[in-house]
Amino acid sequence: MRITPMTANAGASVSGIQLAALDDAELEALKRAVYTHGVAVLRSQSLSPEEHIAFAKRWGGIDINNYFPLDGEYPEIAIVRKRADQQTNIGGAWHTDHSYDQVPAMGSILVARVLPPSGGDTLFAHMGAAYDALPDDLKDAVEGLRAFHTADHVYALDGAYAQTDMASELRGQEMKTGATHPVVIRHPRTGRRLLYVNPSFTIHFEGQTREESLPLLQRLYNAAMDEANQCRVVWEPGTVAIWDNRATWHNALNDYPGYAREMHRITLSGEALAA
Repeated sequence: MRITPMTANAGASVSGIQLAALDDAELEALKRAVYTHGVAVLRSQSLSPEEHIAFAKRWGGIDINNYFPLDGEYPEIAIVRKRADQQTNIGGAWHTDHSYDQVPAMGSILVARVLPPSGGDTLFAHMGAAYDALPDDLKDAVEGLRAFHTADHVYALDGAYAQTDMASELRGQEMKTGATHPVVIRHPRTGRRLLYVNPSFTIHFEGQTREESLPLLQRLYNAAMDEANQCRVVWEPGTVAIWDNRATWHNALNDYPGYAREMHRITLSGEALAA
C-alpha cells in the first residue's frame, strides 16, 4: 500500500490495494490517510454495488441520503447523476455535505460509473490548511463563534434546485434542516483544528443576522478557497474517492455539456463535532 500526497495541503493518491479485499491493517491505514489528507483517491478499482456497501459497512455506519435518488435494489447507494440533456449539475458549488445535520456525516465513498470523455473533475479544499493559513486577526475573530447551517434553500420543494432542470433528479423533501456548529472544530480523530463553515449551507453566526454575518463569512470563504489549500480529482473509469466532510470542502465542476455523468455515493456516519 502506497500513500502519495496529491498536493502540499490536500489529497492523497493511494495505490497497491483493492478496496474489495482490504485486510484490517490496510483499512486502518486508509482511514488515517483520509482523516489526514481529507480525500483519498484510488484507481483501477472494481467494486460491485454489493462490494461498495460491504466496504462502507467495514468503515462504519451508513447514512441514507434524503435528497438524491436511491438505487432501487441497493438503498444504501445514492445516485448522483447529470443526464446528457441537462445543464445543471449536483454539487456544482463549494460545500461540505451534511453540515446542516446535528451530527454531520463523516464523509463519502464515491464510485465513478458513467463519465464524460473529459471534464467533470472534483475540486477539494482542506479546511485544516485553510484554518492554519488564516491571519491572526481572523483566527481571533472566529474564536468561540458558532454558525447555523441549513439546506432548506437548496433542496426543499421550492429551493434552488427545484428551479432548474435538475429538479427531476432529486427527491424533494417537505422537511426542515438546521444545526448550529462551532466555526472552528477539532477533528475527532486527528485533533487538528478545522474551519467549519461553507458557502452553500452556512447561513449566519449564532446571535447575528445574515447581513451582519456575511462580511466575516466572505473573508473566511475567500481565504479557504485559496488554491494552496486545494487538490483536483480527475475521474477515470475505476476511480473511487473517499473523503472526510469534517476536513474538506468539495466542488463538482460542470464543464461537460452534452454528456452524462453518474456517480454512486455511500455516505458514512459521523460523530458529534466539538471546538
